[in-house]
Amino acid sequence: MQLSGSARTAEEDFDYLFKIILIGDSNVGKTCVVQHFKSGVYTESRQNTIGVDFTVRSLEVDGKRVKMQVWDTAGQERFRTITQSYYRSAHAAIIAYDLTRRATFESVPHWIHEIEKYGAANLVIMLIGNKSDRWEERHVLFEEACTLAEKHGLLAVLETSAKESRNIDEVFVLMAKELIARNSLHLYGESALNSLPLDSSPVLVAQRPSEKTHCTC
Repeated sequence: MQLSGSARTAEEDFDYLFKIILIGDSNVGKTCVVQHFKSGVYTESRQNTIGVDFTVRSLEVDGKRVKMQVWDTAGQERFRTITQSYYRSAHAAIIAYDLTRRATFESVPHWIHEIEKYGAANLVIMLIGNKSDRWEERHVLFEEACTLAEKHGLLAVLETSAKESRNIDEVFVLMAKELIARNSLHLYGESALNSLPLDSSPVLVAQRPSEKTHCTC
């Protein structure tokens, strides 16, 4: 049943609802990213996620109120069968790696394969290189991430830092804009929106001192 604007509660008052799954190896900082996105506060998290944690935040994007449901998944192998079940209902996936640990970047193709195997065919994928505040310890060049994103047709690459509030909101706003553009079914039973064609080239945003913060490819 369609509700009038006055009949909706504050919790229901949104134009779009998107479900985002955040995946990647253990200890790459996924939970810190989600916590910062939710509250704007950095929390030093040392406890591994058990299974899947869930958070919600509403954003105002291009005049639309967007509710983002973010599922923070455990990276450990023993939880893979649990997290795989969440892929099917997700609209998008964010794959995180730790730019100070090369092994976590080398796992990215595995995570892409998991998405392709268990997720929807049109699921949007973004890549984030976390812990950019530790740039002097980096073991993964931003250009390598750009190349990987182009190879697999990912939406974007951003380097993030929950500790220094770099690019956290930007990740989710960019994802929301992409999903709005691709979305063909408006909430509240209104007529379907036309799917908008988008540039297939990734939007790439690095965070590195004294260097350009944008590159195109």
